[in-house]
Amino acid sequence: MSLRRLLGAATAVVMLGSLTAIPAANAVPADTRTVKAGTDVQGTPEAMWKETPDGFASLPGYGLSGTTGGQAGRIVTAATIQELKDYAAASEPLVIFIRGTLTAADYIKIPVAANKSFIGVGADAEVVNAGFKLNSVSNVIFRNFTVRDSYIPGDWDGKSPENDRDGLQLDTTHHVWVDHMKFQRMGDGLIDTRKDSDLVTYSWNVFADNNKALGVGWSANAVTRMTVHHNWIRNTTQRNFSLDNTAAAHVYNNYLQDIGQYGMMGRNAAKVVLEGNTFTAVQDPVVAKDPATEVVNRDNIFNGTRGRKDNVGAAFDPTQYYTYQKDDAARVPEIVAAGAGPRGNSAPNNTTEITVALDGTGDYGSLQAAIGSVPSGSTLPRTITVKPGTYRESVNIWADRPNLTIQGATANPADVVITYDLPASGVKFFGGTWGAGGSATLNVLAEGTTVRNLTVENAYDEAANGGSQALAVRTVADKVTFDGTRFLGNQDTYLADTTGRDATARTYLKDCYIEGDVDFIYGRGTAVLDGCTIHSLDRGSATNNGYIVAPSTKNSNPYGILITNSTLTSDAAPGTVSLGRPWFASSDPAAHPMAVIRDSVLGNHIAVQGWADMSGHAWTEGRFAEFNNTGPGAYVNEFHPQLSPAEALTFTKEAFLGDWTPEGRG
Repeated sequence: MSLRRLLGAATAVVMLGSLTAIPAANAVPADTRTVKAGTDVQGTPEAMWKETPDGFASLPGYGLSGTTGGQAGRIVTAATIQELKDYAAASEPLVIFIRGTLTAADYIKIPVAANKSFIGVGADAEVVNAGFKLNSVSNVIFRNFTVRDSYIPGDWDGKSPENDRDGLQLDTTHHVWVDHMKFQRMGDGLIDTRKDSDLVTYSWNVFADNNKALGVGWSANAVTRMTVHHNWIRNTTQRNFSLDNTAAAHVYNNYLQDIGQYGMMGRNAAKVVLEGNTFTAVQDPVVAKDPATEVVNRDNIFNGTRGRKDNVGAAFDPTQYYTYQKDDAARVPEIVAAGAGPRGNSAPNNTTEITVALDGTGDYGSLQAAIGSVPSGSTLPRTITVKPGTYRESVNIWADRPNLTIQGATANPADVVITYDLPASGVKFFGGTWGAGGSATLNVLAEGTTVRNLTVENAYDEAANGGSQALAVRTVADKVTFDGTRFLGNQDTYLADTTGRDATARTYLKDCYIEGDVDFIYGRGTAVLDGCTIHSLDRGSATNNGYIVAPSTKNSNPYGILITNSTLTSDAAPGTVSLGRPWFASSDPAAHPMAVIRDSVLGNHIAVQGWADMSGHAWTEGRFAEFNNTGPGAYVNEFHPQLSPAEALTFTKEAFLGDWTPEGRG
């Protein structure tokens, strides 16, 4: 039997286990096996491990009968980056096995010639600090290995001049199959499909832990035909995919999980059929951006999403091009999580200590990437230690990653700064505004989160751009602790939120510093600020320099915001800062805002009339009280209602936190 017949479609060979010998052109390693019809050797369903591509990559066009990669050529093994470069650029067809970890000292985007198959050997096959570039070539296959870690620490947005660090870039290229791959933590996009590339299939891949995931377009022509199925896109921010001017994009049975900004987007004259996908914790999951965009949105499932779910136009009928079998969207998370990515590349991650650093001495260069390394659904307590530096990134601690501690590496919270600058009023490029939640530099969505010894900042410049909500921190989950943390912002610095109007969520802030000017501690959640410094910024007014708290507590919740054993400071003019005002969000009739300030030192910036009205609601409609405060702003008058000693016994931090005893409470 010939080698080529033994391998079947050699480009689709799945390498199982670790090879002990370098395969030669006339020999097949003993532990190299092909995918047989029905199942592979480990019983994986045939649908997961096909011998040949499906979807658009399987179709004839441009003089080719389909995508076969390097099956007509020799089999070689690349064990170094240089060997990989040489084989990739060869003019002859090749099946290139990738063995072990191939690391580039300096990032390189490896040029790829036509008629190549790149196949990972074993679970540890990976290319590090390098990507691949296909420019005006055809007939290329990538299978069964990882491309990772070209991120430039500190360049979360990918805007630095030297950053064009894609995992895979296609320019005017056709017949490409990317299957059972993993792309993560690249400097720019994970895959960019550009300049009229065509007849492409991306199947059973993992795209993770990156800002920009998957962009398509960079062309005025609507040419690209592509199939995108059974991919797992997780812990990314944008381009999930961004489908620009696609003639036909068939996107089915993908699992989008924990996405920071927007999900699937059609742009310009794109025609997209989006079916049988599951979206979990995705903002604006389906967007048809432009008037000429057509997006068919059918049989998709949306869990914990908000924002746009567009369904516009007829797009096209995929069955006019090929046959396919669609899985039930309800099973997609299970199916995709079990089958996507390289074989054997899903060993459980039980690491409990993770380090983030900008200088290359950590496990990761970004905090969001470190959070992404924690397996979804794991309840194992883990600690991420962040080394000194300024990290410009928007961070989400996803709800499916509980019991996580994020801590600065030193005792000084000023040494580690997490900063971003989105305002709530900022306009998204596809319409609408970011809103309060979208503006937060840090969103805490996971129960049992602890943050200590670092600074979180929203650096939006009000002076240059005008006033707006611009959150540093938003907490949604229950049992969240901040210890020795600084919150920096102006309007609405910290939002104590909940998952819904009827939900409760408790946050404990111990020895923290919070600054702002307007309603900078607010929300419907239960928050206890214990031993904190609360600093009101000077807005330069002789009469009104803002408001400290703006609770929107539900009427059934006896516990809103408690400030205790704290110090209220400001450089503002005396008597110009209000303690707070009642927030009836969207005129919520179920709101009964509640705040208590007790056993604290109040500076002379506090107004004689301590509490203020808000949006047509008198301050007396709220549940506001003080007790045992001192300092020049600790007035006792009709505008500063006081608890009696007996009442004070029922408004303690223990009462607010209930059955939860966070570390440091007492």
